[in-house]
Amino acid sequence: MTITTVYRVLPAALTALLAAGACSAPSGTVTGTIPHTVAGATPLTVADAIPHTVTGTGTTTAATTTAAATATTATTASPAPASAAVAPLSISDSWVKTARSGMSAAFATLVNTTDEAVTVVAASTPVSSSVELHEVVGDGGSTTMRRKQGGFVIPAGGRHVLQPGGDHIMLMGVRTAVEPGTEVPFTLTLKDGRTVSFMAVAKDFAGANESYASHE
Repeated sequence: MTITTVYRVLPAALTALLAAGACSAPSGTVTGTIPHTVAGATPLTVADAIPHTVTGTGTTTAATTTAAATATTATTASPAPASAAVAPLSISDSWVKTARSGMSAAFATLVNTTDEAVTVVAASTPVSSSVELHEVVGDGGSTTMRRKQGGFVIPAGGRHVLQPGGDHIMLMGVRTAVEPGTEVPFTLTLKDGRTVSFMAVAKDFAGANESYASHE
């Protein structure tokens, strides 16, 4: 057999040999490039490696990797932010009497947004050095203002109206002029220590000039 014949026959034989090896190889084994040498002749090497892909094994590995990456992403994802706490009171229709000094008063509607009674025990504002919770009571045909003992109690899901001639927030020592249209900040302190803030618009008002009870 001549060298020329070897060149012609050998590639076909090698191809058959590789195919037979791939069929008998165990699952998951990938056959690589196999160098071949003919004794006494110019060394021959299969020009191109024949890629072998074992179906099933590679697919399973890719699917597993994808599932693991998805699980990791789900585990490390940032938790959704917690909802902000709902304020126990909703304040509406708030306003305050204009005053350059001395006394003034603030009014509003306090709505309880919870299923339990809420009690307001104190109030404050930067425009007054002394703020009290007051009520108006009748005594012998006249009305007087006095401190509200126990504060303002708003029933569960109910409302409490602060108005001229009734319960109100009394500013005893106005130190910053409250001009018409000015928005004045107020903070209510609840019995459990929580606070609720709101803004009250300053309005001119000539009424609600009740006198103080003797013990005030």
